[in-house]
This record gives sequence, structure tokens and C-alpha cells, in this order.
Amino acid sequence: MKGRVLIVAGSDSGGGAGIQADIKAVTALNGYAMTAITALTAQDTSGVHGVLPVPIDFLVQQMRLVLADIGADAVKIGMLATAEIIDAVADTLAGSAPGVAIVADPVMVAKGGHRLLDESATGALIRRLLPLAAIVTPNVPEAEAMTGIAINGVDDMRRAADILLQYGAGAVLMKGGHMDGPVLTDLLVTRLGETAFTGKRVETRHTHGTGCTLSSAIAAGLAQGLDVVAAVDRARRYVDIAIRTAPGFGRGHGPLNHAHTVGDFA
Repeated sequence: MKGRVLIVAGSDSGGGAGIQADIKAVTALNGYAMTAITALTAQDTSGVHGVLPVPIDFLVQQMRLVLADIGADAVKIGMLATAEIIDAVADTLAGSAPGVAIVADPVMVAKGGHRLLDESATGALIRRLLPLAAIVTPNVPEAEAMTGIAINGVDDMRRAADILLQYGAGAVLMKGGHMDGPVLTDLLVTRLGETAFTGKRVETRHTHGTGCTLSSAIAAGLAQGLDVVAAVDRARRYVDIAIRTAPGFGRGHGPLNHAHTVGDFA
């Protein structure tokens, strides 16, 4: 086991996304996962049916205790919900985890359409979290919300990534899964250049938690000493297989097979 990853995100009672997916992904890639839960959600594969925020002082206590005792080589940030939570998380990381690689997944809307970030909190996300992030991993709707750019192709992805770099992110992984076509393109942009990752789209409804899983897999790679290109490349390959071998659970957007790296001990 190598690489300590603190995950700051919401819980998914269905187990396919959020903290549950994060823990599975980090563990499957031989990392050590720790958590600071921002909210409890009641959800299944059809959507989010309820959200119970965790008190901010208790969220901060979770983060500080873990960082002071176990420490972290990377931090993955997922669902934060409000500007107040964003401010508290940013302040805690700045004080307790200086120099630690931060992966920011700007979770705004759940797969079923439930909003997970207040619209008024987008500015706080840009102002407080992006300057701390080694990499930010938006999908197309999230990037459009943060940049104001309509994204219809790779050139638009590149323009949006450049804006997010200007906001302070160290690198930007623009995920192209929301765009049409049989070939999916993700664009990794840094201040040194860009890398395009392409793959065949998998036609399936079992894609719940792909964003959470990908960003946590990237965080595991960074925690284990991989550079950002290698971390993204491995994470994408892990997620691709997890989608292709999904167990088919649930009536809606089903979960991935996070355990495909694990041997059979039955």
C-alpha cells in the first residue's frame, strides 16, 4: 500500500459515487483512503432523494485530525455544496496541508439532475479552491458554468482550460464525456502544454460515479509519486475497464466495477 489520500466529499448511500466510490478507487489502486464527509445523501441509481449537510465545524475537525495524525500525500475534493463549506475547506487545507497535491472535482450536479453545489457558490469555488489545486477535473457543463464558454468541441475545451489555468489551477483535465460522438476525448492542459486522451465511447447506462472515481484515481496516482500525465493516463484506463465491466446493478445509472483490479479470494 502506497500513497495517503484524504477525500473531502459527500456520501452516497447507493455506493456508486461520492465517498464510497472514492474509497473504492483509491484502495483498488493500492492507496490508503481517508475521509472528511461534507454531507450525507439519500440516493440510489435513479437519483438523489435527500441531502443532510454535515456541520462545518465537524467537517473541519475530521480534516484536521486526519492530517495531524496520519498525514496525506494528496487530497481529493468532491461535493462541497455551499460557499461557506468551500471557504472552510480552503482555510483548513491552507493551514494544515501546505504543499500537498490537491485534486479538485467541481461537483455541481448529480447524474440524475439533482444540484449538489449552490449556484451562488461557483464564485467561491473559483476564487478559493482553484488556486490550491494541482489539477481540476471538470466535465463540460461544469467548465461552462465556471468559464461562461459554450463548449462544443476540442477547441472550446482548450479555451475553457486556459481560463481555468488563469484562475490558478496547476492543470486542467477537460472531460469530454458529455459531448456527442463515438470517440471520447479528454484534454489535459498545463502551463507546459497539453495531452489529448481518446477512447471509444461505451454505450451504457452504468456510469454513476465516473467523475468521482476518475478524480480519486488521479489523486491516488499523485500520492504515489506519478506525474500528472501518468496519473491521468492510469486513472482513465482504470475507469474505462470499470465501466466496461460494470455489474449492472440498479434501475437507473448503475455503479462501476471498482474492484476489477482485485484478485479473487473466494
